[in-house]
Amino acid sequence: MKKHTDQFKLDAVKDYLDGIDGFKRVAQRNGVAAPVLRRWVEWYRLHKMDGLTRKRSRYSAQFKLSVLEHMWENSLSYTKVAAIFNVRNLTSIGIWERRFQSGGIEALGPPQRSQENMKKAIRKPNPLIPDEEKTREELLADLEYLRMENVVLKKLEALAQAQKAGATKKRK
Repeated sequence: MKKHTDQFKLDAVKDYLDGIDGFKRVAQRNGVAAPVLRRWVEWYRLHKMDGLTRKRSRYSAQFKLSVLEHMWENSLSYTKVAAIFNVRNLTSIGIWERRFQSGGIEALGPPQRSQENMKKAIRKPNPLIPDEEKTREELLADLEYLRMENVVLKKLEALAQAQKAGATKKRK
């Protein structure tokens, strides 16, 4: 995905707002897709320059719910409600909607981490301690680590062979 500077976006929006050409021609002239230009124009109309600048945000569950309620009450599209609330990632709103429908407002908040869900870290075997002095649990942990290491190495080898096979097919 090509990133555009804020100045480039502003120039393209002003080019459209001058009223000489429509979305398609202005978009072609600026080398962007017409729906992208349309989104920039809408964001600019609603939020001025703030609508064109890059933005990374974390939204609260209450904010997400208010966005969804506004969308449902006014029968708005994801694109339109994203422009109104200045949410840059349009897919976020669809994700929020699916989460809300499946789990309510709790599903809109940050994921809850619990000790039960976290797996204990798998540590590398300590080669300094002789196997005869290790407990049964330590030996089982070492065995589990070595088995996982073996699986990873096998997958790496398979990937390397697949890439090599793909390269030879392209040459022929």
